[in-house]
Amino acid sequence: MEREESRTELGTVRVHKNVIASIASLAAAEIEGVKRVGGDLKSGIAEFIGQKHRFAIGVEISKNEEVKIEIPLVIKYGYNIPEIAGRVQENVRNSLEKMTSLSIKDINVNIKGIERG
Repeated sequence: MEREESRTELGTVRVHKNVIASIASLAAAEIEGVKRVGGDLKSGIAEFIGQKHRFAIGVEISKNEEVKIEIPLVIKYGYNIPEIAGRVQENVRNSLEKMTSLSIKDINVNIKGIERG
C-alpha cells in the first residue's frame, strides 16, 4: 500500500508515505541531542543539495493499515543515546497521531553515528 486512505462523506483523503516520512523527520529533528536524521551517504548528499531527510526514513503500511517507521539518526556527542531515542519515538508518535490519526505499530530508531554538536 503506497498511502494511508480514509473515506469521508465528502470524498477520499489520502496520506502518502512521503508525508508520513516528512512528519517523522521533522519530529525527530526537534529533539535536543539529534544532530541529524539520516547518516548515510544518500542522506548526506540530499542534505547538501537542500532536500529534506524524509528519504532516509523508511515507512511501511501493513494490510491492516498499521504503520511501521525506521528512523536513522546521528546523535550529538555527549547525549544519552537511549534517552534521546526514546524521546524521538515519543515525539514522532505524538506528531503522527495528531496530524494523521494513523495507527502506529513500530517506531524503530537506528543510531548511525555520533558527531560533535
